Formats: sequence, structure tokens, C-alpha cells
Amino acid sequence: MEHTYRNRRPAYLILADGTIYNGWNLGVEGTAIGEVVFTTSMTGYQETLTDPGYYGQIVTQTFPLIGNYGVNDKDDESREAWLSGYIIREWCFQPSNFRSQGDLGEYLTNNNIVGIYDIDTRALTRKIRDEGVMNGAITTDFPDDFHGFLDRIKAYKVADAIQTVTSKEITSYKVDDPVCKVVLMDYGYRQNILRSMTNRGCDVYVVPANTTLEQIKSINPDGVLLSSGPGDPADNPSLISNLRRVLDETKLPVMGISLGHQFMALAYGGTVSKLKYGHRGANQPVRDLEKNRVFVTTQNNGFVVNSDSIAPSVGSISHVNINDDSCEGIIYTRPDTFSVQFHPNGSMGTNDTQYIFDNFIESMVNYSKSK
Repeated sequence: MEHTYRNRRPAYLILADGTIYNGWNLGVEGTAIGEVVFTTSMTGYQETLTDPGYYGQIVTQTFPLIGNYGVNDKDDESREAWLSGYIIREWCFQPSNFRSQGDLGEYLTNNNIVGIYDIDTRALTRKIRDEGVMNGAITTDFPDDFHGFLDRIKAYKVADAIQTVTSKEITSYKVDDPVCKVVLMDYGYRQNILRSMTNRGCDVYVVPANTTLEQIKSINPDGVLLSSGPGDPADNPSLISNLRRVLDETKLPVMGISLGHQFMALAYGGTVSKLKYGHRGANQPVRDLEKNRVFVTTQNNGFVVNSDSIAPSVGSISHVNINDDSCEGIIYTRPDTFSVQFHPNGSMGTNDTQYIFDNFIESMVNYSKSK
């Protein structure tokens, strides 16, 4: 691919197994180490960049042309870009769209993200599918000590993910004539989760991940919503323990999304496993077992709840992934308690599973009336 964009600089993607891909620098110069993953979304690259669920990861876009509609100040899913690095095939450096306020390269530079373009993302994706997610690095300075650099890549581990991306204080978002009040546990929430609640007439209190049961009770909510977020869910025993108190010591309706879904399963004694290459993108097919319908969903998951770890006395599987038959949702025997692996908020994807939020609102309204 040829263009005349200013001062192109070579960049390199180096995987933990020693594979090297040559390309060109996009964003800031430097080195970024992370877990190399791929997302199959055709659009929504700005939402991908600002999804806290990608913290610590180098994200590959499988769709070949990225940047064609530019960027704007409306599509961010959080307060900043969280991923470690960004990989694309072809960069459209002259975007055209009535909403565009800048180009992708400028956006990455402003958010201090190291990127690379003009590499064979199809070959890279096939490698990840065949061999599984692996660590890697994007660098504009090829290392003199290559073997030492590989050791750094291999030693990398996503750490302190939730503690980094969560809110630092409680923030309220209020609406006129609210139908209910919900606490949103911020494990790395996406803005569209908040919008999905306020659009349905909820006062929303976004609280830090380590908010205690006593602090939640002081808000006097009608329900608790567990957000999506990054990292290995099993790395957070204190958060899981606190959630267990919410489930055991209150009758509040509780709904979990993505990481929140996994936390709920762990709180009830279930187990999770790491997926070989994850479910990431806006085109993940999921079957609702009760409705016997397949929905196309938006997801960003590296882990999955083991279906056989959910005891019948605890809950039952409500949704399954069409591609690998993995658990995508659970309805618990505790009243008004359920979770899904996918993002029903549907930002950058379909809105077909918004009924999940409607069910949660109904549960909270009924709970509010019973107080």
C-alpha cells in the first residue's frame, strides 16, 4: 500500500514465539507489550479502542480497512483508550464522514497508543486461532538484544486491570421522574451500559469496584448491575467475596454482564476457563434457550464460565454460544438474579438483546414496589 502520509516510520510486531511482522508505525513511536488478540467487528473501532475490557491487550482488527469514517467526541466508551497497542491491515488516513472530527492516527497519538499497519492481519489471525492467544510487542525500535526482548514479552501478564480502569469515586447520573435506582459496579464499564439504564428511566450510581455492601446499602438502590471489564476474573477474590455478601445479605435484583457474569458464577462456586482465542467482535451468535432464538451479539471475552460447574441448585444455563456451545448466560435460583456473557447494550453492534435490560428494569420496579 502506497501513500504520501508524513514521515512513515517502520514498525515491528514481535510475538512471544519469535515470529516477526514488518509494518509501519501508527500513533506514537515506542514499544508496547501486551496480549495479542483479535476482534471481528467490521465497524466500531473507536468503541474498541476505548473499551476498558481491552486493558493490557494488543488488539488486531480482522476487517482490512480501518479509519475510513474518522473519529469523533461522541463514540468513546470510556474516558480514555485502554488497550496497549493496535494492529490493522490498511489505514484510511483521509477519512470521510459528516461526523468525523479527526483521523485514526491522530486519535492514537493523542491517546499515547503505539500502533502498526500494513501487516498481514489475516495470517496473524489464523496464527492466533491455531495456536491461541499469545503475548507480543509492537515496537518502532527493533531490539538489539532480541532474545532478551522475547523474555520480556513472555514474562508479561495483565495485572491490576480492574483497579486501573475503575472509577475512583461514586458518581450519580439522575433522570427526571426515575422509575428506579440502580448501582452500577464499575469493573470497567462501557458508556452504553450507563445510557441503556438512563434511557429506561433509571437513576444510576456508578461506584468503584471495591465499593462495600454497606456503601451500596447507603444508596438504597433497587438493583445492582455488574459491569463488563478486563483481566482474569479469578484474580479478584476480594471483589468476588464482596459480591457474595450482596447476594447473600440482600434481596436486591442483580444482573451481570461479561466480567460481571463471570464474577457471579465464581461467587456461587462456579469455575471459569480461558478461551483459546476469545469471543471478540460485534457478530457473535448466541442462542436464547427459552426463546429458542439466535441473536447476533457484541462481545469482548477472554474467559468463559464452565457450564458443568453451575449446580442445578444454584442456577441453569439460559444462553449458549452457537460456535462452541459455551455458556453465554445463567438464570440463578436466587430471585431476580441473572447474567449474560455478551453485551446487551449493543454499542457498535445489534440491539436485539436489549430485552435483557428490560427484564432487569421490570425486576427492579417490582422490588421497589415491595419495599
